[in-house]
Parts: sequence; C-alpha cells; structure tokens
Amino acid sequence: MTKALATLALLLGLVLLALAAWTWIASARAAFRFPPQGAFVPVTGGRLHLREFGPRDAPPERTSVMIHGASCNHAALTLPLAGPLAAAGFRVIAIDRPGHGHSDRPGGRADASPARQASLIAEAMAAAGAPRAVVLAHSFAGAVATTLAMDHPERAAGLLLLSPATHPWPGGVAWYNHPGSWPVIDVLFSNTLPVAGFMLTARAGVDIVFKPQAAPPGYIEATELALMLRPASFRANAQDLTGLLAHVTERAGRYGAIRQPAVIIAGDADTVVSTTIHSEALARALPDAKLVVMPGVGHTPHHADTARIVAEIEALSARLAAGRR
Repeated sequence: MTKALATLALLLGLVLLALAAWTWIASARAAFRFPPQGAFVPVTGGRLHLREFGPRDAPPERTSVMIHGASCNHAALTLPLAGPLAAAGFRVIAIDRPGHGHSDRPGGRADASPARQASLIAEAMAAAGAPRAVVLAHSFAGAVATTLAMDHPERAAGLLLLSPATHPWPGGVAWYNHPGSWPVIDVLFSNTLPVAGFMLTARAGVDIVFKPQAAPPGYIEATELALMLRPASFRANAQDLTGLLAHVTERAGRYGAIRQPAVIIAGDADTVVSTTIHSEALARALPDAKLVVMPGVGHTPHHADTARIVAEIEALSARLAAGRR
C-alpha cells in the first residue's frame, strides 16, 4: 500500500510539474504576443498601463476613462467603443485595472478591493493629465466606478455604467475563483490549472457573457484574453471576484451620496449580472440617474448596440457641458 501511494504521489507530482511547465510556456507566449501597446503612468507603489485614443485636448466632459470588468483587460471595452468615441471627438483613456493586462498590482491582495482600485485609478487619471472625466465602466468595474464617484468625486464628472455589479446577490462566484484566491494554495492552483481550464472553457465562457447575442469573430484574440493565463493575473482576478460581494454589501446603502449624473445601461436578458438586482436597484438609489434597459440584450450592451452607447455618452457630455457654462 505504501508503495502504491508513493507511486500515486510521484505520478501526481509529474502531472503538476507538466502543468506548471505548460502554464509557464503559455504565459510567456501570451506576454510575447500581446505586449503593452499604450503608456505607463505612476501610481503609489507601481504603475498602471493605459491606452489613449482621440484628441488629448478634449475637455473633461468629452474625456472618457474606461474601466473594464473581470476576466479581461482594457481591450474588452476599446474593441467596440474606442474608435467610435474618438471619431466623435472624445478623448478615450482605457485603463488596465491593477493586476490585469499590463498594470502592476502594487498592494498585492489588498488591491482586490474596488476602493483600492478606485484610488489607484484616480492617481492614474491625474498622472495622465485627465484629472476629471466621464467614467465608463462595465460589469465588475461598476463597483469601482461608483466607489470612485464616492471617494474621489473630483475625478468623476459623470458615470456611464454598463451592466454594473453594485449590489449583493444570491449565490457566489465560479468555484475556481476560491482556490485561486486562497493564500498559499492560490500559487499552486494558478501555476498549474489556468491553461487547461482556458482551453476547455474559454469559448463557452465568452458565449455565456454574450448570449443571447453572439461574440464578434476573433473576440478572444482581439481582446488578448490569453493574458489571463499568467498566474499573477489569474490570482488577481480570483481575488477581485471573491471579494466583490463584501464590498457591494458595504457600499449598497451609500449610493445616495453620489451626486454626479449617471446613465445605467443593461440588457433584460443578462444572465451574468442581474439587471433587476443591480442596475434597477442602483437607478433607484442614485439621486440623478437614467436607466436604459435594452430588450433582448445580454451582458454586453456595448457590443449589442454600440451606436446607442455612443449616443448616451454624447447626451451625458452635452448635459455636463451645459452645466459648466
């Protein structure tokens, strides 16, 4: 029996070693294929990566700072929105959240907090020469954007929130995020399983996010999702998601303090972030909010009807400009 256990342990060790080597190779390949395309700006303890589009001299109400959701990077928003917004005369600044894309995670596990991420993004905005802007956020980043508006109101001229996660919800997050966020175990888990998991589930995961719409052709490649294979990015994402419920539970009763005008856009067919639990509740809580519920649309309204999103941010910009005069 002892010999059998020893053999089993050896085989398990060899499998883990092979998975670790596979992860290392895939991570290195992803980093080589998708190098930073933007600029780095300093923040406390490190730097964040961002990309800019459009005129740099645009006023605050025509400057949009984009904050992406979970399991992705800035490209998830720039793919549909950066071109049309830049063409309309907006300055677009798309930021990789701490630990995602090519941004540092200077506080480590502490940077999972949307409050901490909001603070670092506020620093990055100032460093990029855009101390005030319309904040456009998707999904997980709804918690970051609303916190930015509360904790750093001088930075947010207005909010445009796409399928935002802002309120407590029943259930939890996908099981693999838990071992991916546990101290010590997270290192073993993230250095062995992400590649296999990505190959088995990436397509299905993207389909779930987009349904009932279809994902654009080449979406996985165009949005550089392979960067999530890197162990540090995988751990950062897991930490973000497993800590989100506690954050929104604490913040949900405080949204009435947000005075900036907000536009909330969500689909009534969203199965990822409930429009009823989050968007509709947030619209009721905010003093100055417009809610747009798009029929038959899932979790990605910015892909389903890009022109509508651009029109809404144009209208918000015009309102902010009129108030400034």
